Amino acid sequence: MEFKERIISIQSKPLMSSRIEILQVNLGYKCNMACKHCHVEAGPYRTQEMGKETIDTVLSVLRDNDINTLDITGGAPELNPHFRYLVSEARNIGRHVIVRTNLTIFFENGMEDLPEFYEKNSVEVTASLPYYIESDVDRVRGSGTFQKSIRALERLNRLCYADGSSTKKLNLVYNPSGAFLQPEQKTLEEDYKRELQRRFGISFDKLYTFANMPIGRFRDYLMRTNNLEKYMEKLMNAFNPKTIDGLMCRYLISVGWDGILYDCDFNQILGLNLNKDCPQHIKDFDYSRLSKRNIILGEHCYVCTAGQGST
Repeated sequence: MEFKERIISIQSKPLMSSRIEILQVNLGYKCNMACKHCHVEAGPYRTQEMGKETIDTVLSVLRDNDINTLDITGGAPELNPHFRYLVSEARNIGRHVIVRTNLTIFFENGMEDLPEFYEKNSVEVTASLPYYIESDVDRVRGSGTFQKSIRALERLNRLCYADGSSTKKLNLVYNPSGAFLQPEQKTLEEDYKRELQRRFGISFDKLYTFANMPIGRFRDYLMRTNNLEKYMEKLMNAFNPKTIDGLMCRYLISVGWDGILYDCDFNQILGLNLNKDCPQHIKDFDYSRLSKRNIILGEHCYVCTAGQGST
């Protein structure tokens, strides 16, 4: 059954946004890494990048609307030349800022002081760490990645991240290394906390577990290994209607590097624009219309409703 039909069979109406609590902004697809599961297909040679004019429009939207949180992503968002400007200005107007980082970016030229910049601006850091075992992480993200990630987390801890403060939150993100679904989040979080503390003395606040999206590099992997059909069947069979109320697309708007608006970051990569009755670009932002929109759905949406869901 198509995903949109599944939704209607449960709630007798299309999936709609509830409100806009988060403005999620993709600053570009350039990254210092090229991870095997990356749905954005980010890498060092990607050139797409949000310009200063669009960033200023993002800041205007935050000033003019009751949207408390700016969620910054990429690629490695820190590689955008206007990244620090966006963070600082968003904090100056009183918005909570989340940055999704790969941690290894801290070791690139000119990025060495990023942990201190985050601490100064009370940035909530959400960091990718696919597992707590070195070989598993390096297999997906490249040799030496795990050790760099551990050193980056140690630096954040020394700056009092994950010390229980509401202004210094440090979250980790788990992704499966293959064509299977994520384990139960609470249990895996306990494993991460125990192992990272025991082996490295590292603390963090929360673990988010996400299944891999069958798009980008991960879709290529599924096709090469003849696992695409099996993986999609697994997602469909794991559909959980209890996840619908918490789907992230119901509470955010995704802004592409070129200012085009989407229901989520995944729709952005697939080129699935907002419903045609909605403003299509950040310069035409209309909170009232966007917060009551019908959400554009596809078969990839089964990822966000599988098991505990990805919310």
